[in-house]
Amino acid sequence: MTEQEKMHTGDLYLPMGDELLSEQLRVLEKLYDYNATRPLEQEKRTRLLKEMLAEMGDGCYIEPPFHANWAGKHVHLGKNVYANFNLTCIDDTHIYIGDNTMIAPNVILATATHPVLPELREKGYQYNMPVRIGKNCWLGAGVIVLPGVTIGDNTVVGAGSLVNKDLPANVVAVGSPCRVLREINDHDKEYYRKDRRIEL
Repeated sequence: MTEQEKMHTGDLYLPMGDELLSEQLRVLEKLYDYNATRPLEQEKRTRLLKEMLAEMGDGCYIEPPFHANWAGKHVHLGKNVYANFNLTCIDDTHIYIGDNTMIAPNVILATATHPVLPELREKGYQYNMPVRIGKNCWLGAGVIVLPGVTIGDNTVVGAGSLVNKDLPANVVAVGSPCRVLREINDHDKEYYRKDRRIEL
């Protein structure tokens, strides 16, 4: 098995080989171009995103600057995904984000990690585990999602949370480490914030 294949199996591998580095630098050129676009160059941004990302549904937008180890090569977006400034995708393996999910500024989605044993780290070994975020989720500002985590549909993750374990669907979760605070409930159908009633 090649080092490139091991990137997606969860096996230990060495990420600094010439073949991997040359491919990584090649795709990062497009990410540089994306982040250098001007605000009125919306069509160019869409074209570059489609070239960079593994998948991108209709209506998606990532606000520059966007940071990604592999320029989004392993990032899969559903439809109508919105990410605000400074999304960081450590996309050494696959990141899946479902339809209508919103991502606030300074969110980190990390798939890459390293073994605890110092001798393995000294040699440069790492391994990667995919991140999966469901449909219609909202990740607040500064959320960090660690390797191997799955977040269920409709779930809200509060600002500043460190998500180190899976979260179920239809909950509000906060904290470091992130814990389920409550289920999304009937109160949320009537009020959008504390005593602020939904009147649309």
